[in-house]
Amino acid sequence: MRTNVSGDGLSGPDDCNCLAVRQAARHITQFYDQFLAPSGLRTTQFSILAKLRRLGPMTINALAVDLVMDRTTLGRNLLPLERDGLIAVETGKRDRRSKEVRLTETGAARFRAGVKGWTEAQKGFASAFGARRTTELRTLLHAVAATELGANTPALGSVIPNH
Repeated sequence: MRTNVSGDGLSGPDDCNCLAVRQAARHITQFYDQFLAPSGLRTTQFSILAKLRRLGPMTINALAVDLVMDRTTLGRNLLPLERDGLIAVETGKRDRRSKEVRLTETGAARFRAGVKGWTEAQKGFASAFGARRTTELRTLLHAVAATELGANTPALGSVIPNH
């Protein structure tokens, strides 16, 4: 059933911003996962290792914020990385109540093994989508991720389409 949201041109689920972004994200993730497979990493795992390599040890909460991921989801993604010795999760140095995540030597080596596939995926995406559009898309998506969405959202009682 199509539900009219408002008179602003949004007519239903096909116009849902969230659905469109999630579908695109899944499509791109599947593409990158193919290139990362030889390294034994998935896209999310590669991203976590890349963040730790670039920024150094971080608390789980800080890493979750930086990745725009809720802490519980991040925790589930950290488990196989820790199990495989790619990261170490230790008691925080500043706050003993927090957990700090750091990249291990094994994790750094696995990350380096994934860089070739990631680079090929980057080039393949830019080739398929267009180099300029790829840069513009990335800039736009960074802006979306940095936008405070909670401040101007309508009241919870507004009409919401069925997804």
